[in-house]
Amino acid sequence: MTIIESFQAIADKNARVLILGSIPGVRSLQDQQYYAHPRNQFWPIICKLLSINPDSAYVERLNKLTLSGVALWDVMKRCRRPGSMDSDIDFTSVVINDFDSFFESHGKIEALLFNGATADKIFNKHYYSKAFTEKIKRYRLPSTSPANAAMSFEQKLENWRVLPELLNRPLQESQ
Repeated sequence: MTIIESFQAIADKNARVLILGSIPGVRSLQDQQYYAHPRNQFWPIICKLLSINPDSAYVERLNKLTLSGVALWDVMKRCRRPGSMDSDIDFTSVVINDFDSFFESHGKIEALLFNGATADKIFNKHYYSKAFTEKIKRYRLPSTSPANAAMSFEQKLENWRVLPELLNRPLQESQ
């Protein structure tokens, strides 16, 4: 079974919201980009909610995301998983990222948005603190993965609208 390593966090010291996935899929690992699979709806949702040009280069989208006060990372640092499906993760092999250090150096984080149930469950299992959970709001949002075909784009978008609300930004629908 293949050992998967996640990417570094994409974060500015002033980030207020941290979006957490589980661990990158095969296409993301190949391209060395978060949410690189063409059918993953993460970037279309984020671009719509934060008025980012969806045709802009990956680096530009990351820049706009961080300037908006959003950080991006994964719960798992490493695990064994064949393919891209979270259901295939060998949960006995999970090593989570160093959240203590992250939160220490990003003290303005006010909310965690989990991209799917797996990220939320693993975070809860491996990093749980009552003081932490009382201080920072947490939201389990529907996965943007193409494997989550039970929800339409519009349904996912509606759930993800919490992001601009947390950033205290008016939602500006792109024309």
